[in-house]
Amino acid sequence: MTSLVVFEAAARHGSFTKSASELGITQAAVSRQVQALEETLHLQLFRRRHRSIELTVHGDSLAKTMSEALGLISQTVQGITDQTRPAELVISASVAFSHFWLLPNISDFRRANPEIKLKIVAQDSSANLLGEDIDIAIRYGNGNWPDGKAIKLFGDDIFPVCSPGYLAEHGAPDCVADLFQHDLIASDSLNPSWTGWKQWMGAFGYSSDHCKITLSCNFYTDAIYAALRGEGIALGWQRLVSDLLQHKQLIRVMAESVRTRDAYYIVLKTAPVRKPAVQSFLTWIRSETYAGPKLAQA
Repeated sequence: MTSLVVFEAAARHGSFTKSASELGITQAAVSRQVQALEETLHLQLFRRRHRSIELTVHGDSLAKTMSEALGLISQTVQGITDQTRPAELVISASVAFSHFWLLPNISDFRRANPEIKLKIVAQDSSANLLGEDIDIAIRYGNGNWPDGKAIKLFGDDIFPVCSPGYLAEHGAPDCVADLFQHDLIASDSLNPSWTGWKQWMGAFGYSSDHCKITLSCNFYTDAIYAALRGEGIALGWQRLVSDLLQHKQLIRVMAESVRTRDAYYIVLKTAPVRKPAVQSFLTWIRSETYAGPKLAQA
């Protein structure tokens, strides 16, 4: 068996010297092992040149078989290793989705799948499934991405929210036009389909030019945190702030809402073989999002 392994390395490198370096033995030891194999088979496997070696027809045939056999052994060992070590699932999501939806709900998935080790990568720039070690990406957009297969999770409804303290001090606006008299909190986004105050007010025929945007944040999480602290009225995405509404930490201030133009999608690699953990997560998140959020009334 040793001579076969040495032969495979020599055939792959086309050099006794390089194969000796890979195997951690001397060139002379490689030569002896190859010679012993040739004597056992009663066949010449290499033609020895002055400064090189060349496979014979028999040597080439044996080298191909050895390469296939070692590859199969490697795959089998990898498969056994994958079955015995904890599965890891790497999930990419926006900071807002991770903070407001994924982390508050993930305990149910972990209890049902204790063997799966989770890694959550929260970032507002979309991770490339082709070039990064990401198994699943959760994105907001139109569903057209070149690096994976998109499966729609949900759209969302957007409406103004504020803290109970702000509401008690300033009162609730009676209509959309009343929002011009309130301190508004904005969140910027590089996503062209994001719905901010400009788009929300525009849906009701108003311009946001005269809105009192007293605080602007580049992260949606910061805008909601500011609203929780009583700094003003922010736009609440129903699916993201559902828990805060349920626990009365935020209050929906009016019935009017705007439906998002796009939706949240789960994006999977297009590879023919996926980790079993990917399917487990997909089944779980679709069942969770299918039920929908608990609705908050204004």
